[in-house]
Amino acid sequence: MNASDLIKIRRDLHQIPEIGFNEFKTQAYLLNKINELPQNFLEIKTWRTGILVKVNGSHSEKTIAYRADIDGLPIKERTNCIGYQSTHDGFMHACGHDFHMTIALGVLGYYSNNQPAHNLLFIFQPAEEGPGGAEPMLSSQELREWWPDEIMALHIAPEYPVGTISTRVGMLFANTSELFITLRGKGGHAAYPHTANDMVVAASHLVTQLQSVVSRNIDPLDAGVVTIGVIKGGTKQNIIAEEATIEGTIRTKSMETMQIIKQRIEQLVQGVEVGFTCKASIDYGANYCQVYNEQERTEEFIEFTKNRPEAVFIESPEAMTGEDFGYFLEEIPGFMFWLGVNNQYGLHDARLEPDEEAIEFAVHHLISFINTK
Repeated sequence: MNASDLIKIRRDLHQIPEIGFNEFKTQAYLLNKINELPQNFLEIKTWRTGILVKVNGSHSEKTIAYRADIDGLPIKERTNCIGYQSTHDGFMHACGHDFHMTIALGVLGYYSNNQPAHNLLFIFQPAEEGPGGAEPMLSSQELREWWPDEIMALHIAPEYPVGTISTRVGMLFANTSELFITLRGKGGHAAYPHTANDMVVAASHLVTQLQSVVSRNIDPLDAGVVTIGVIKGGTKQNIIAEEATIEGTIRTKSMETMQIIKQRIEQLVQGVEVGFTCKASIDYGANYCQVYNEQERTEEFIEFTKNRPEAVFIESPEAMTGEDFGYFLEEIPGFMFWLGVNNQYGLHDARLEPDEEAIEFAVHHLISFINTK
């Protein structure tokens, strides 16, 4: 596939973003492209809305896996992508998964025409943005039958120029957990507050208390984040709210710190139940473990990148972003790296327009690296 082919694929995929485990058009598009490739070395399986493609190597001493996530986000697009904006209103590939898929197809296309020495496994994984596709995919019979010896993946990085690769040994992304709290009290008329239990007031107190969890319960030399992104309550200005909901996220460097934060949140919620005579429930939603890059293979990739004249390597700092690729790395040695795509807007921004020149660069870089294995 040449650069124009890859850009067309990316733009096609950009127009059909779908949320986790609903990537039906995306799966069909990918399968169509995969089936157009020479099939001499290929075997194909589907798992839910995901796809596994094995390229049988000439020596078959080991299997090297490459993972690409395929889902989009519930974000209304506000880019200037004339002619290829999302056709699914309210949904967008605002995290670069259209790039991730296209790069995987580009590498796969090369090896469908040029048999590799080792087996390659291309994993098109659904539901990375939620509820989490990596963990159930790892336990699937389909993947267990083609279990790889090592694995790698990339994530676009708008803050870096095209041609930049960034990663590190050890923790790259944090442990993450969603947070959903529902408070239920007693509604009533605004003129008679003494006859009701106001959940807007209760939720407001709880949000303020949650800001003390990290600052007063976590070692300052450790790292943790509790962010509340949504608070909802009430239906009308003169009705005391019977119910309120709080939505947020928890991010930590260690699983131990994650457990400390969750325990403290539960204690604060119990206090609100007593203090405001209400009932509360907590749902932690999707939980992702940290992305922890294995030393030997990460150092091998870093050294390779540093020796490529067309690439610029930057050692990555640890980030509090979340990625369910961490589940793969818990069971399979490997690494993830950042790919520079040069845009002023960040991940999950409705205006994000990654530079498409990064696609061909990434495809060539990965092929060159795999050829050294």
